[in-house]
Amino acid sequence: MDDTLQRLLDAEMRAEKIAHQAEEEQERLIQKAMGQAKAENDRFTAHIPDLHRSFISKAEERAEQNIAELRRRYEERHVQLRDQAERREEEALDAAFQVLIDPSR
Repeated sequence: MDDTLQRLLDAEMRAEKIAHQAEEEQERLIQKAMGQAKAENDRFTAHIPDLHRSFISKAEERAEQNIAELRRRYEERHVQLRDQAERREEEALDAAFQVLIDPSR
């Protein structure tokens, strides 16, 4: 009976030791994972200014393209209006002369 009791106590001690080692390993793995997560977070945080610069650069590029497109359209419209004014200039001069010559018209 004493021998059986001693074996049970030894088995319980080994089980407690294994459980303690498992808890230590679990804590070590948790700490390692937390360290890795912090390192990843730090890398991401350090990368934010680059992301911001890239975003600003792309936004400025799109704005410059939009400005160039608006200027191109403005110039096209300006040319159209100038052409139209030149085409109608003769008609306007004729109408003005007619009014000067015959104000009753």
